[in-house]
Amino acid sequence: MNEPNARGPASAAANSARPSVIQLVFREKGALYAAYIPLFAEGGLFVPTTREYRLGEDIYLLLSLPDDPQRYPVAGKIGWVTPANASGGRTQGVGVRFPTDEKTRLLKVKIEEILGTSISSAKPTQTI
Repeated sequence: MNEPNARGPASAAANSARPSVIQLVFREKGALYAAYIPLFAEGGLFVPTTREYRLGEDIYLLLSLPDDPQRYPVAGKIGWVTPANASGGRTQGVGVRFPTDEKTRLLKVKIEEILGTSISSAKPTQTI
């Protein structure tokens, strides 16, 4: 079985606009907690960005987790947008919904293992 191209999905070449690639590095568990979106059934992450995105738009993440040298490629979709000057002083950015594939399902399990019991904390996050 072929591995996906690290530069993005092969279908991106056929589209006029290639999905953007964002490197997302989490060095601390607290930062991962603040960005993780357990409300998306497949899992997801908040990505702070000033770039404008539309719901459903493709986005490609290269994700690094705390104390893990591996980088995880994720071909996600924009699941929500927090605009500039959002109420409550929320950070501008996008919620990226993980795809429903086996590799990403295992990544979701790994993230939830890292977060452990803090995943159900009432502590505020950057997400919904």
